[in-house]
Parts: sequence; C-alpha cells; structure tokens
Amino acid sequence: MSHILALDQGTTSSRAIVFDAAGTVRAVAQRELTPVFPRPGWVEQDPREIWESQSAVAVEAVRRAGLSAGDIAAIGIANQRETTIVWDRATGRPLYNAIVWQDRRTADLCADLARRGLADRFRDQTGLVIDPYFAGTKLRWILDHVPGARDQAERGQLAFGTVDAWLIWNFTGGARHLTDCTNASRTLLYDLHTGDWDDGLLELLAIPRALLPEVRGCSEVLVEAGAGPAGLKMPVTGMAGDQHAALFGQACLTPGMVKNTYGTGCFMVMNTGTEALVSGNRLLTTLAWRIGADTRYALEGSVFNAGAVVQWLRDGLGLIERSADVEALAASVPDAGGVYLVPAFSGLGAPHWDPYARGAVVGITRGTSAAHLARAALESIVFQSADVLHAMEADAGTRLAQLRVDGGATANDLLMQFQADLLGVPVVRPRVAETTALGAAYLAGLAAGVWKDTGEIEAQWQAQRVFEPAMSRDEAAARHAGWRRALERAKGWETPAP
Repeated sequence: MSHILALDQGTTSSRAIVFDAAGTVRAVAQRELTPVFPRPGWVEQDPREIWESQSAVAVEAVRRAGLSAGDIAAIGIANQRETTIVWDRATGRPLYNAIVWQDRRTADLCADLARRGLADRFRDQTGLVIDPYFAGTKLRWILDHVPGARDQAERGQLAFGTVDAWLIWNFTGGARHLTDCTNASRTLLYDLHTGDWDDGLLELLAIPRALLPEVRGCSEVLVEAGAGPAGLKMPVTGMAGDQHAALFGQACLTPGMVKNTYGTGCFMVMNTGTEALVSGNRLLTTLAWRIGADTRYALEGSVFNAGAVVQWLRDGLGLIERSADVEALAASVPDAGGVYLVPAFSGLGAPHWDPYARGAVVGITRGTSAAHLARAALESIVFQSADVLHAMEADAGTRLAQLRVDGGATANDLLMQFQADLLGVPVVRPRVAETTALGAAYLAGLAAGVWKDTGEIEAQWQAQRVFEPAMSRDEAAARHAGWRRALERAKGWETPAP
C-alpha cells in the first residue's frame, strides 16, 4: 500500500491522480465540468455533477494505474475553495446550485458590511477582506433568497460546506459533515486565532451555527476505511484547499518561499511560518496547513481571471481552437503592440479588491491583430501576478529569490519567460507539474505512513526548467506602468446599488 489517490476537484474539471511513494504520477483521469452563468457576474455549478464526476474519475484513475483498492494507502483531497453548497441533511439533495468562488452577486452585501465599519473586524479575526469571493456572503445569499432556506437552516435541517465537505458527505453517505482548517479559513466565519467558527461573525452574517461542518486538520484520519465510491473503500487522510495543497506540493516548507499557481485564476502564496502576518497591502492572511499541533500560516494574493482569459479568446472570440494554441499565436508578434487587456470579467482580486471593475482592452490601433490581443491576454496574467508579488514583498519586507510555479498554463514557455522578465527573478517550473494533487497526496501520505516526515517530501522536489530574467529593469518598469494606466480604466466600471 505505497500509493496515494489524490482527488483534485477544480473549477473547470474534476481530476484524480495516483501517485507512488516517489511522488511520481502513475495515472490520471479527468472530466470537465459545465459552468452555469445565470446572470452577468453570477457563476454556478451543479453540485451533483461535481460529485458524480469526481467519484467517476477516482475509479478510473485507479483502474488506469493497474491497481486495486488494496494497493491504495489513502485518499487526499484538494478542492476549489470558497465555492458554496447547501444541502438537505435528510436527503442529501442540494438546495441550490453551487455558487462558485468567482461569483460576484454579493457585492452590494459586502459594500454594506464595509459601510458599517466592519472591515477591520473581519480582517483581524479571519485575515480576509470583505469581498464576494469568500463563502460566508454566498451562504447568506442562499439563506435570504432560496424559499424556505432560512427556516430549514434554523431548524438544523440543512448543511453547508465548501466542495471538500460536499465530497466527504457523499463519500460517507451523509455520515460525516466535516471540513479542514484551510477551507474553513476562507469563509469569513472562522477565527484564525482561536481555530474555530466565531459566533460573533456568524451573528453579523445572520448564519445559524447548526449549518456548519466540524473543522479538522489537514493530515489526519478524516474518514475511516469503508467509505468511497464504487468499491474504493479506503481512508481519507489528507485534505486542503487547492492553493494550500499546491504550496505543500511545491515543497515551500520554509518561511519566505512563494509559489504561484496558474489556473482559471492565479494564486500566489507565501509561507510565513508560525506567524499570521498581517498585510498592509490588502493581501490575505490565511492558514497554510495544520499537521497535528503544528499550524503554519501564509500570505496570499488571488487573481480572479488568468487561464479564464485564454478560454475567452477560445470560446468567446473564436481566435484559437484550443487553449494551447495561444502561445504560437502570441509568439507570432514581437510584443503586444501597445495593447493592454485587463481581464476583470468578475472584478479584480488582490491587491485591488474591486468587485465593480470590468474587463477592458486599451491601446488598440488599426494595426492591432488577433496576435496582439493574444499576447496582451498572456501578459495580463503576468501583470496581475506582479501586482500581487510586489504587495507580498512589501508586507514581508523581503525580496523574492525565486518563484516556483505550477498549473496548466506553466506549459506556456512564452508566459513563463515574460513572468521572469517582468519580476526580475528566476521562475522555476517543477518536474511534477501536478503540484495541487501532489500536495494532497503528501498530506494524506504523511498521515498514512507512506512518507515519514516533511524532509522526505522536500527531498523529492525537483526543477524541470528555470526561466532566467532577460529584460532590462527599465523596460520592465515601463511595461508595468502601462499596465497600471490600463488598470485604472477598468476599475469601478459597474455602478453599485444605491
């Protein structure tokens, strides 16, 4: 039993990966998910599709690896965070679609909380800013807008969870309602300092405590053997939100180390060790992980639209047939021709936190081509990440030595080189690109005895390629200044409700 099954439940797909004790991928299975966009700024998913796709790929990955359940020591789970699901405790039926982390429907509620002078209260207790990104206001919306939801919740008939809790509930046939501390820390309801749900925050958001799951650590026996889909009866011993899992999978185990994940969004996370560092630059203070009594913290900056801008070029504009085609199209021109694309499709995340921003393209001339737009789209991912990193360096009072990167877009060499050029530091792509799933596997494997300690995990990490900066600092500064000018034109585009 030297293999781990990692479940990586993401925004655009459900994946399952089997790793061996060397941290090597043995098999992968994946199914895409169908997003729902009921109104501008609203993003939903079918919770049943999330569960059915994830359970199906779990079985498929084990089969593809040529293994049986008896060969798997444990399951580790990493999941899209903040996505909010409420279901009936008796039937397991979702009360409403999952409201995805990108959804902005609670912008006016968040603005009202801020007007009431509550920003410092939430930041001090949760480490978060008041923003529609987080699960708490999404949960409040469901209670306020789904007929009968609040009455049912107050009678203890409903359960709330982020995607991890929803998966565990279904794994156990409704026997266990639990989450881990990293996912709990993304709800606006969890006090970082006490390590528990906070009754005062629940009261401010009018959320009954009976809805909430039990909070557990990231590497321990969460579900005993005997649960699991389609005969995969094995324990779940590791669980973390996807970005926390990626930090662990990148072996960023020393304070000051930083990783950036390039997926639907971009998520940059710095390990700050045992200190919950308070950001002065509108970044998030969050749990990195908790293993036994050892709690580690992190600074995080979230970019809402990264890979999503490439999907827009493909699906919305039809400029490319496959997402992978964007690199060749962008590389066909030497630069973006003065064009800047601000992909604020669902507002701006860190460090701007503007739910009313919307996408903008500036600098267009008669000579602007599809290739220039493609290049501007890739560069927008880099510019947004640079904004986050500069804020992170200011908070930590240190200069980054290197940036470890992961996620599907890191296969794009043009993107990675521009990231190194703009930041002026080496960008390091790991040998194992599946770092989110690998982190979940490591957390599970530590509890299951596959790895004895984090030293073994650190020794397994290897670089696949290092991108060294080649752009002059003057040119990088000028390019970033142009981005900031474009950014100002996208901010505050939507009008808040009176």
